[in-house]
Amino acid sequence: MIANWGYDTCTAEDGEDALVQIAAREPDAIVTDLNMPRLDGAGLLKRLQSLRGAPPAIVLTAFGNLETALHTIHDLGAFWFLEKPIHAPSLRMLLDRAVAQRGLAAYAEGLERELTGQGRLGELLGNSPAMRQLFASIQQVAPTRATVLITGESGTGKELTARAIHAASPRLAQPFFALNCAALPESLIESELFGHEKGAFTGALERRRGCFELAHGGTLLLDEVGEMPLATQAKLLRVLEDRKVRRLGAATEIETDVRLLAATNRPLDQAVRDGRFRQDLYFRLNVFQIALPPLRDRLTDLPLLTGSLLATFNQRHQCHVDGVSTPALAVLANHHWPGNVRELRNVIERAVIVAGRGAIEPEHLPSAVNGREPEAVSPAASLALEPGVTIEEAERRLIELTLRHTGNNRTRAAALLGVSVKTLFNKLREYGRESEDAVP
Repeated sequence: MIANWGYDTCTAEDGEDALVQIAAREPDAIVTDLNMPRLDGAGLLKRLQSLRGAPPAIVLTAFGNLETALHTIHDLGAFWFLEKPIHAPSLRMLLDRAVAQRGLAAYAEGLERELTGQGRLGELLGNSPAMRQLFASIQQVAPTRATVLITGESGTGKELTARAIHAASPRLAQPFFALNCAALPESLIESELFGHEKGAFTGALERRRGCFELAHGGTLLLDEVGEMPLATQAKLLRVLEDRKVRRLGAATEIETDVRLLAATNRPLDQAVRDGRFRQDLYFRLNVFQIALPPLRDRLTDLPLLTGSLLATFNQRHQCHVDGVSTPALAVLANHHWPGNVRELRNVIERAVIVAGRGAIEPEHLPSAVNGREPEAVSPAASLALEPGVTIEEAERRLIELTLRHTGNNRTRAAALLGVSVKTLFNKLREYGRESEDAVP
């Protein structure tokens, strides 16, 4: 039947024979029964889970029910589940989709290899040895179901790493959710994680699904997991072990299939010794650890990073900065970067706004980076203010001076003044010059 649909097919007597055929022929998809001699369908699927780039499998069985279907798809990694007798159009549709997904996955993997060779994986950039090692670790663990603990200083790109793992995994078409455990009060974190029923607590006016339900089939990142309260840690451990979640106020549990990633900028092993983090949860999270390098340990990546940031901020602020001068790059390389790539991003954005066009020079960098004391500027000289000038008039002169400095570029002027473009436009409208040779 399948051969009549234009597919080149081969058959196997059981799971053991299928593994031999798969190794020899590298098929795009598998159609398998659950009940087979020697190695059954469940055993075959488990063996396939350990293979990188295994083809998607459609499972057929005469003993189907919802529990079997969920187990086959979520726990054994099958592409889909069909009960016998087989409805041929349904099988053909599933087979076409499985083969198409296989092709997309192969294309994505090839694209990732190409981008990695160019110093990019997802939104991560770098050609330094430390970043090449990071890319290799991501590609090694992404296809698995293993829990990953991502460590590193603030600003090194822990969430970007988590997103890269998700994008390189078989779950790339499913949801990705990130929850910052440090940003939520203890009273709300369990509701965000597990959800709640209407009336579960004061203010619970309707049922709400938690992150585990929202990320079902996909990936959940728990950022700053070391800040999670101990009581919540115990409940999280149970969810990870049972793969079931109970909403606050609910009487029943819900099965969930989530790939968990955790991130922290503090040593969790020290938190365990201090009694602030459960040891059993630490072992459960630390199956595979990825440590992100600080920017000061990969300064050779500065040209690649600044080039990418210039393109982003030129477009955002409608500037025309074409590079970073050699002296300015030397200044950047001498900075310690306590805020890592996040700090670099802020520094380059400011420099792009200040420079406007041409190249970024040392004087365009903030004093905290270039080591210079900020120059004292006389307000009277720059704004020609005299005693008795009203605040409104001083504000108007400052806006006009800034617009002259930016060549009437409102976007850059608003950024330098620390206001929105809309606020600046409203001020100009008050002055009667909202259309005076302005650059948007």
